[in-house]
Amino acid sequence: MTALPKPNHVSPAEYLRLENDRADDGERCEYNNGYIYAMAGASRTHNLLSGYLFAQLFMHLRGKPCQVFQSDMKVAIDTLGDTRYYYPDVQVSCEEEKDAYINRAPCLIIEVLSVTTVQKDRIEKLNGYRLIPSLQEYVLCSQDSPFVELYRRRTEWTKEQYISGQVLHLESVDLKIAIDELYSFFRVEQ
Repeated sequence: MTALPKPNHVSPAEYLRLENDRADDGERCEYNNGYIYAMAGASRTHNLLSGYLFAQLFMHLRGKPCQVFQSDMKVAIDTLGDTRYYYPDVQVSCEEEKDAYINRAPCLIIEVLSVTTVQKDRIEKLNGYRLIPSLQEYVLCSQDSPFVELYRRRTEWTKEQYISGQVLHLESVDLKIAIDELYSFFRVEQ
């Protein structure tokens, strides 16, 4: 019987060294317990949604002790023997973060769904992000239609759904966003 080759595992330290030292135009990768995954490019719709959310959060949080970040800031999950590094589309941290490249205590994480990431965002990332003690809300925005999913710690991560005509209330930062406003570009782009 022939032994199957053991996959090459990368340590968290090696991943961080490679990822933090990459050239600005280099491919970003996420890390999940020894495995590195290249990130896919983002569509125009993806960029419009994440840009709108970043801008709304940035303006809302000005002068407050919270900071909002776009997709180039990693989030670390390092608990219970589980080590992961992801690049959420938008995140907010209200804690004093010490690392220049990583947030460890976000209160809000937002991902924009695509065909290639929907399962990973809904299952793998949801299960991982829930391990972050400071995280209060996880938001998933469809890029195909006005549809938002929200998971909150206070409701034990029960899914809430928002569609056209409704208002999303991000309790973690006390910001209300009308779904129609969030997707106002959608009618123009389609």
